[in-house]
Amino acid sequence: MRTVVVITGASGAVFGIELLKRLPGEKVLILTKWGKVVIREETGLSVSEVEALADSVFSDEDLAAPISSGSNPFDAVAVLPMSASFLAKVAAGLGDTLGTRVCHIALKERRRLVLALRETPVTGITLDNAARVSREGAIVMPVSPFFYLKPDSIDRLVGDYVDRVVQTLTGAPMPDGWKREDLA
Repeated sequence: MRTVVVITGASGAVFGIELLKRLPGEKVLILTKWGKVVIREETGLSVSEVEALADSVFSDEDLAAPISSGSNPFDAVAVLPMSASFLAKVAAGLGDTLGTRVCHIALKERRRLVLALRETPVTGITLDNAARVSREGAIVMPVSPFFYLKPDSIDRLVGDYVDRVVQTLTGAPMPDGWKREDLA
């Protein structure tokens, strides 16, 4: 499986980084300009350390990259974390950056597209944009960690959410899915 991972400037870069660590198969990475800033600010990691987690890396400005064409196959796209601005561009059909272009390709080619909105509160405009891309086939997964697995750390909370994204992208079962005894 070949998956494109886009990390935008929304807070929560740790989610995108963890996705790169857990996602099976070939990983193609696109970092937006502000995604790079947030990685440094929030995680203390360098951009090159994050890029090393991917099999290939393309600049968000490189609209001549092979993946900017629907004839260059990839199986899925995950945008994690995703800003409301990025969502608005996808909902409007804009492909003015490589990240938004691959989302447009995923929609028109009916490939799996997971958009992990990490913004709160949200406006009605953002909700309308999320509904619009969902009607077009995208899977909108707000970064909303869950607690029924009783996470004992932030790392576990992040990991559980990322496992759910991996499951959505690949169909693989979560390592620690919900069980009735979790509610005891």
